[in-house]
This record gives sequence, C-alpha cells and structure tokens, in this order.
Amino acid sequence: MTPRGPWDGLLNILNFNRGFYTAAAIAFHAACAGLILADSTLLRIACATAIAGSGYFIFVSLGVSHWIYDRSDLYRFGWLTRAIGNSKPTRIAFCHSGLDEISEALKASLQVPSWTTLDHFDPARMPEASIHRARQSHPPSPGTIAASFDHWPIDSGSSDLIFGLLAIHEFRLENERIAWFREARRCLKTGGRIVLAEHLRNPANFIAFGPGFLHFHSAKSWQRCWQAAGLRAADEFSVTPWVRFFVLVPS
Repeated sequence: MTPRGPWDGLLNILNFNRGFYTAAAIAFHAACAGLILADSTLLRIACATAIAGSGYFIFVSLGVSHWIYDRSDLYRFGWLTRAIGNSKPTRIAFCHSGLDEISEALKASLQVPSWTTLDHFDPARMPEASIHRARQSHPPSPGTIAASFDHWPIDSGSSDLIFGLLAIHEFRLENERIAWFREARRCLKTGGRIVLAEHLRNPANFIAFGPGFLHFHSAKSWQRCWQAAGLRAADEFSVTPWVRFFVLVPS
C-alpha cells in the first residue's frame, strides 16, 4: 500500500477534470491578453470579469480540494470513532463506483477479519470522462468484486458496517440510489451501520466548485432515498464545510 503524498488529492482533481481546468486556464490567459490589448472600456470590463471568474474557479476549487483531500481529517480517519461508535465490527463491506483511493488504508486501520470491497462502476450509467480517468489512474485493488448497485454478492444480514464514501453520488437517479440503500439494508446485521460520506448540493460547494456542485445531490434528496429504503440517520457530522457524513441504521 503506497502512502498518500501531501498533494495527491489536488493532483488527482487536476487529472480527473483536466478538460475543465485546461479550458479555464486558456480563458484566463486569453482574458489577460485581451485586457492588455483592449481599446475600449467595455472590452476591458469584459476581460477583467473573465479573469476574475476563471481565476476564481481555478484557485478556489483547487485550494478547497487540497484542503479536503490532503489537509483535512477525511483520509486520516479521525472521524471513524464517531462513525462506528462503540461497536467492534468484524465484517465490513466497502463500496465504491470506480475510484478506490482509501479502502486499503481503511482496512489496515480497522483490522477486521472479514472485508469485502465492491466495485459498482458501470460505464453505461457513468459516462463522465472524469470517473473513467479516475478508474484508469486507480485500478481496483486486488480482491475487489464487481457488483451491480442493486445486487450485491453478500449474504443478507452479514455485515456489521457498510461504507459508501464519496461514491454513491455517481448514481444520478434517485431510484438507483434507493436501490443501493435497499441492498445495503438487506446486507446489514442487526445493530449494524451504514456510513455515507458525500459532498452536497449546497452553498458551500457552490462557492468552492461553481456549477460543478450540480454533480452532487442535495441533503433532502439523500434523505428521501434512504428513507425509501427503510433507513434513518442516527448521526450526521461534517469533515470540512464541504463533506458531510451520515450514519444510517434501519428505521
């Protein structure tokens, strides 16, 4: 297991979304040139606006990404104590949707006798270039099992803990997310927990990522999905202003 570098999160965001950042950089430099060459006040204002907008997107989104993925507690797992409480899980399922950066580190941290990593990646449902680049950069870890979001190769009532960390938003339709939660509930032991972490479609993520926040889902949408699957939030908390954790149990 290779340790994460101090800039890996930021570099991954640049790599996975390089088309957007390349376009923003071109717009920034073109607007700078336009500001120098402009011969009218209106054109100067337009160029200055473009500089401010593209520059804000580049520097704020990357700065926030560095904070979240490189500097925060997210991948240091200090949140685990609150997420799992006093329970001592022995069987864990870790679910991702094509990008798995942390299952091996989390597995090493928890040291449980039974660990299953499920890969829900589906190119038909996930056509975005960013997730395909992410998958190429981070191939599934050894032993990962490919599994449909709505049919897992796990026995009913067998898992103490199920993780869905920054992954389940890749299912764009609510009925797909409901099906994921139903399958998670089926696999959960009595007294077990589902730990969900996601960016939300909220003001904090809009300020950080601009229109990119539309890739996330609102808190109300998530709540509708897990409630439709017979779950409730036993706890919720934030790791940075941009990532929210939900600890779910059967209703």
